Amino acid sequence: MPEPKFAYFKGDYRSFDEAQVSIRCKALNYGLGCFEGIRAYWNARAGQLFIFRARDHYERLHNSCKIIRLPLPLTVEQLLAITVELLRRNGHREDVYIRPIVFSGSEQLSPTLTADDSEFAIYTLPLRDYLDPSKGVTACVSSWRRVSENMIPARAKPTGAYLNSALARDEAKMNGYDEAILLTQDGYVSEASAEHVFIVRGGALVTPTTQEDNLEGITRRVIGELVRNEMGREVVERRVSRTELYTADEAFLCGTGAEVTPLVEVDRRKVGDGRAGPITRELQGIFIKAARGELPKYASWCTPVYGT
Repeated sequence: MPEPKFAYFKGDYRSFDEAQVSIRCKALNYGLGCFEGIRAYWNARAGQLFIFRARDHYERLHNSCKIIRLPLPLTVEQLLAITVELLRRNGHREDVYIRPIVFSGSEQLSPTLTADDSEFAIYTLPLRDYLDPSKGVTACVSSWRRVSENMIPARAKPTGAYLNSALARDEAKMNGYDEAILLTQDGYVSEASAEHVFIVRGGALVTPTTQEDNLEGITRRVIGELVRNEMGREVVERRVSRTELYTADEAFLCGTGAEVTPLVEVDRRKVGDGRAGPITRELQGIFIKAARGELPKYASWCTPVYGT
């Protein structure tokens, strides 16, 4: 697939090659920033590209900026308009990943956050499967613990916190797994390296609460609505113990990148029969139809890019 031609940087649409920061940039040196991950889905039948839950993502980005004190002087409506125009200029007619980022652009030698440091940028790129949703993934419980909310606030989606994720995933890969599951400081399931965790027990879907040092997930919220509205099942948010992963009937990971990806093995123990379970498979189908704008009930979740 061709690389995107344009990015939004320093208040304008620029050649992708122009969107560069200095090696002295504080965001690079100290991880001072926050970001969002947004998907847009190509619906070939409709000839339309739909941005999925864009408003929710930009509202969360505003909350992130408030938490870490990096101002974002653009409204949600302005951010939506910029994103639509950027996608049009790049001419995407395939599934796309959108990365808005707010960061400290100062070149001062100091890990401090000040209002006049704040910069905003967006880039886009074609993206198919982030994880393999067909066969599922394996995971291990990481020896690295999730950083706690009072260390680096997870609900701010901060750039610096992803060192924690990178270390956990690297350890998992070195040990032959696809993904890592991180525990909180007191030993309960938090999330995977960049995805939320769901298990199925006795027909009910269970996921850790947002108080377990994990991101306030938009896809997790979507899953909750779809499970209740379309499947007539309950979603329970509570603490989840490590051993519940071993005894679950089914399990899956979810997130903007992961969508709904079956978790088929944890710590060399099969989850269920080691394949995607029936609830997970049904949910995968419902989710992708909603994301591609194929379910009129959820049309408000999808922002069209072309012909608007």
